[in-house]
Amino acid sequence: MKLMVNGREHEVDVEDDMPLLWVLRDELGFTSVKYGCGIAQCGACTVQVDGIAVRSCQLAVGDLDGDVTTIEGLGTPEAMHAVQQAWVDHQVAQCGYCQSGQMMQATSFLVLNGTPSDDQIDAAMSGNLCRCGTYPRIRAAIKTAAAKLQGA
Repeated sequence: MKLMVNGREHEVDVEDDMPLLWVLRDELGFTSVKYGCGIAQCGACTVQVDGIAVRSCQLAVGDLDGDVTTIEGLGTPEAMHAVQQAWVDHQVAQCGYCQSGQMMQATSFLVLNGTPSDDQIDAAMSGNLCRCGTYPRIRAAIKTAAAKLQGA
């Protein structure tokens, strides 16, 4: 089957019921997509399908309908995405394990809500867990990215 990931077409020979997480990690080498819980409760495996955040551990590759974006597809080495830059500026990451999923969720959310309140950020990000507890920095980074994306 053929998949479009980060703007490039990939061909894989896997069973239709294989979770997208394992296709991305094991077949295509996108190890930024993390395995956390396997039941869509932690958000570490979050990627985007046509711009919408999804938990790749629960999406069978045969059910995939759209283009996949991982953290590698957000920005470039020369120009990080506003969310990636805000993560750096606010020193969000500690261990870093959850961060790609956090950023994929945040970028999807900011497309839907360009001027979020703290409560809206907390609600949108509630499915992405951070064991290091960097939630205040995550919220601040999202507010900074939102302002940058809005041209402020």
